[in-house]
Amino acid sequence: MRSVAAPAVPTAGVGCWTGLRPFVLVVGALLSAALAAGAVAQEAGYTPEHYYRMMGIGEVAISPDGRYVAFTVTRVVEEENRRARRIWLQPLAGGRPTGPAVAITGSGDDSSDPRWSPDGSLLAFSSKRSDDPNPIWFLRIGAPGGEAFHIEGVHSAPVWSPDGTRIAFVKAPDADRDGEVQGGGGASAESREGWIAPDAVSRTLDPDRFDGRVVTSTRYKRDGRLALQPHYQTVSKRQIMVVDAEGGVPEALTQLPFHANEPVWSPDGRLIFSADEREDDELATEPRGDIWAVDGAGGTVRRLTSGTGSSDWPAVSPDGRRIAYRSLPTRGAQPDLLVAEIGPDGHFRGEPLNLTAEWDLRPGAPRWTADGTALLFSAGMEGDAHLFRAVPGEGVEQVTLGTRRLSSFSFAADGTMMAFVATDATNPTELYLGDTAGNTEEKVTRFNDEWLSEVTLMPAEELRWNSGDGTEIQGWMIRPVGEAAGDASAPMILKIHGGPHSAYGNTFFPTFHLLSAAGFYVLYANPRGSSGYGHDFEYATRGEWGIVDRDDLLAGVRAALDAYPGIDSTRIGVSGGSYGGFMTNWLTATTDRFAAAVTSRSIANWESWWGTSDAQSLTEYEFYGPPWEERDLYRRLSPISYVENVTAPTLVIHSENDYRTPIGDAEQWFMSLRKLGVPVEMVRYPRSSHGLSRTGEPWLLVDRLERIRSWFVHYLIDAAPTGPSPPGADPSD
Repeated sequence: MRSVAAPAVPTAGVGCWTGLRPFVLVVGALLSAALAAGAVAQEAGYTPEHYYRMMGIGEVAISPDGRYVAFTVTRVVEEENRRARRIWLQPLAGGRPTGPAVAITGSGDDSSDPRWSPDGSLLAFSSKRSDDPNPIWFLRIGAPGGEAFHIEGVHSAPVWSPDGTRIAFVKAPDADRDGEVQGGGGASAESREGWIAPDAVSRTLDPDRFDGRVVTSTRYKRDGRLALQPHYQTVSKRQIMVVDAEGGVPEALTQLPFHANEPVWSPDGRLIFSADEREDDELATEPRGDIWAVDGAGGTVRRLTSGTGSSDWPAVSPDGRRIAYRSLPTRGAQPDLLVAEIGPDGHFRGEPLNLTAEWDLRPGAPRWTADGTALLFSAGMEGDAHLFRAVPGEGVEQVTLGTRRLSSFSFAADGTMMAFVATDATNPTELYLGDTAGNTEEKVTRFNDEWLSEVTLMPAEELRWNSGDGTEIQGWMIRPVGEAAGDASAPMILKIHGGPHSAYGNTFFPTFHLLSAAGFYVLYANPRGSSGYGHDFEYATRGEWGIVDRDDLLAGVRAALDAYPGIDSTRIGVSGGSYGGFMTNWLTATTDRFAAAVTSRSIANWESWWGTSDAQSLTEYEFYGPPWEERDLYRRLSPISYVENVTAPTLVIHSENDYRTPIGDAEQWFMSLRKLGVPVEMVRYPRSSHGLSRTGEPWLLVDRLERIRSWFVHYLIDAAPTGPSPPGADPSD
């Protein structure tokens, strides 16, 4: 395991504003006691309806002077089947909250991406309102209020120059659309722009009678977009635009044949940005992109990086002499944070310094400390996500601590304080304030406290085990609500995450608490392939999806049975989505350990998935080539190749507009099980993409929760016999 330097144990006492390590330990003890008491006093656990009451904190932005923190709050408007995201403002004094936070945008308009001007007098945000084509709005803060307004010429997220006199943004100069073509049958000729590829060879007799599409690009669909995409040659490229901070006619600083992204100002008035000049090479397989620069007054665009691999997320040091950025040399390699010196000619001088060469996790976007001596960034580490600091020549140290996941870090201009979002296994996201050394912190919001006080949530108990080859695997168990040692046996559900290069961890999972409330043990784990455990662990499944990860998960089931005698070994279910759906199909086809299954947005046939997904490059790398080069591997790792072995009653859940794992694979799995006589149902959700379980329509998302619960209750509680393992079951599985 990795070793990282941690901050010294602070001496602050435990209270609302506390030393971090005492805070974590004491709160953990209090939480355990409260949960134990709650299990006796309450019987009600989490239900699907509680989702409508859950509120989430998202983007966070501290004003440069530290007087305010702006943040987004998302709630569900149940009666309208939608979410409402508003921007709230919390006044601060001396780094502490003063007075209540207030919503500063209306409930009828979705608002996001708060950004401060350098002097803190203006707060910009994005909101599509009525028929107004300009989504960028501004509010005056700290002065007599007023309505949100536009600054003439600013049409996308503003990036102020350090002196506040100019605003940069990226936008296609002649386009107001976002690359998605809406419409269907009978759409006007104007709305069908991009539907017919400009390089198409076939022709029509009558253009007025044809309202279909002619596709020559592989990027004609994109998950999360219900409409198909226009041909890339018909889409204008985003350029860097600059306008006076008081408004005016924007000037295009770049005129590139590819998109400009992530612009940041340097103190001397240049704009540093990332871009990929090969973005339209659809046959390329390696990561691509470079760091570029252009003078704020216009002129020659200069490439700063080497043109090999991928470079992005540029961050300019406070003195303007260095640029930090993320570098990925090849697909599947270890990403690193590099720092390059800028010479008098504006180009890199010498070889960039690798700050994370001896650190094997995946770093997030870098940000310079106020004094320019170090970089701050977030990263996942086992089941947690925290803030880290990298100092040139001194390595990486962990700043924040605790069994939780932190995100959306924002820092005051003087570097003394920060705000962030935190969640753990029994608490949804809330806003926190703390000092940037990680010694003290305070919980600022409590949007979920009321409904949380009404339910019993069982804590996540860490469970570690060794797989067959000795590899250590981390997992967690949530017991059934009301369960106590020695009670009658109860069923268990194994949950499998997506990815595979993602991870479960110390965050709030509604589905897990829903199943716990229904009487299930819930085991979830990070088998090999998961992120947060080092590069070798993350890519150990390459060419072996369903092999070593299967061993890890089945070893986890055995470890859970040993550690929790209350689990009934004959009533174990399995469920997962995306990669987790593939593994659910795979496990039920290659072992009879599981008595019921729910497979969501799953993959059954890698060959058909490759031809219909918007992410072919995933398996081309993971399986060492396309299907015609690795036909045996694609078929050998496809659950459909072994579907005749499935006996577990299976609920198949899929979104009709899922372009990441298209619904055809769900249909193949459903049809096969139906023909085989295995109890099976398929639930198809309309108007939904791959992200249904996270961002889908609230009514459909809640319906999905209830269908998972009711399926497992029926087959593992109501209709399931208890007793010894069924004939043919392999106890070693």
